Amino acid sequence: MREHHGRDEFEDFVAARQRHWLRTAYLLCGHWQLAEDLVQQVLERLYVVWPKVRAVSRPDAYVRKSIVNAHLSEGRRPWRRERFVPELPDALAVPVDQTDDRVELARALRTLPPRQRIVLVLRFWEDLSVAETAEVMGCAPGTVKSQTSEGLRALRLALGAKEELTK
Repeated sequence: MREHHGRDEFEDFVAARQRHWLRTAYLLCGHWQLAEDLVQQVLERLYVVWPKVRAVSRPDAYVRKSIVNAHLSEGRRPWRRERFVPELPDALAVPVDQTDDRVELARALRTLPPRQRIVLVLRFWEDLSVAETAEVMGCAPGTVKSQTSEGLRALRLALGAKEELTK
């Protein structure tokens, strides 16, 4: 029996990579629920074009670029310019270990402008080269290099400022 649009292959592909995409989306936007929404949007669109995409030599790169584009599009929508607060009023807060470097790094990433955050996530989380990052972002390699440099400087400042406040 013939698979419907390669559904089994699609499901296997998604099952193997979905957690990684969620982490990438989270690092881009800084909020788990929005990250889940971004990945869901991308997967809905991907399913429709899966027969074409699965023929591509790098379908994971296609998904990665789609996540970045979806993130950028969400930021442009006026109703998505919500302000997230660290805690909901009257919510039971779960104490976060302040020494957890991952939590501090995620907080510092959220302070960066979107393009710097995207460059750092693609270069250091996704482990993409300058050329691959430029391809995903649709910009010149020189732009990736300058955004990486500026992003790392801003990240160091954000992390350093946090350290200064705790001293």
